[in-house]
Amino acid sequence: MASSNSNTPAIPTLTGENYQLWVVKMKAYLKSLGLWEIVEHNTPVPPLRADPTIAHIKYHEEERMKRDKAVTTIHSALPDCIFTKIMQLEAARDIWDELEKQYEGDARDKTVRILTLKREFELLRMKDNETVKDYSTKVLRLVNQMRLYRENIQDYKVVEKMLISLPEKFEAKIAAIEESYDLTRLTISNLVSKLQAQEARSFMRNGAVMEEAFQARHYSNQKTHSGQIKVDKRNKGKASAAPRGTFLPCGTCKKTNHLEKDCWHKGKIQCRFCKKWGHKEVDCRKKKHQQEQQPPTQQANYTEEQEPIEDHLFMVTRNVIASR
Repeated sequence: MASSNSNTPAIPTLTGENYQLWVVKMKAYLKSLGLWEIVEHNTPVPPLRADPTIAHIKYHEEERMKRDKAVTTIHSALPDCIFTKIMQLEAARDIWDELEKQYEGDARDKTVRILTLKREFELLRMKDNETVKDYSTKVLRLVNQMRLYRENIQDYKVVEKMLISLPEKFEAKIAAIEESYDLTRLTISNLVSKLQAQEARSFMRNGAVMEEAFQARHYSNQKTHSGQIKVDKRNKGKASAAPRGTFLPCGTCKKTNHLEKDCWHKGKIQCRFCKKWGHKEVDCRKKKHQQEQQPPTQQANYTEEQEPIEDHLFMVTRNVIASR
């Protein structure tokens, strides 16, 4: 059978940095055990009368055990590095005050910490790449820290702060909220849920656009990959991929580093003399320059070679009239 102590909540542990939260948790824990009044008021154990009854003796022992239990409970919540600073104190109230003095400071220290938190709260802005959940967590962390110092931060102030510190992509949603809701009655959780819904819709819309772009790119890659596959006729059903970066010979320029549909020279004319693209042979500057550099004899020979002259046979006849 399980013992009743198994349902007892764990004792909150003080680390030094979490003192503000530890105070709240520890106070609730001591109240659940009926020991907080002993820590708060620090009343001594009433002495026994000269002729005590059994009820008086029992009450005296219970009160003494409560004070010892309160001290033991606080000791159990402290690590060794903090316990050694208060182990000489015997009363629970004295231990509580010493911890408050070490980790919370005096009134001046509290004022400085509150001003620092307020300044950080006022300068806080949501980044473009930040989610609503992360930003709301930062805001509520600062608000809760100020509330631990007994600062009265109303919810509508937090709502106004979040609305004026959102990025431009939420402008349309902010305008809709300001027109449709009373900001003094809008809770922080409702605002966060509305902003998260808007964020989810924007994410889905951007995701659909990215998916369409990915599918188009994947389809293009499939067409490119199909042009790179070489099928071996001797091994039916088997195909080996061509080396990466090579394609079938282009039908225009005969090169293998691109597809024919992507050929830079597609639709252009090619010179038959220099084999370059973009001009005709009659406009080829290389051909004209070469002709200018050659001697006249070479030009004549070159012309004769290009246009051979046919040989013609001319016959000359002369009629002689004999004189009589």
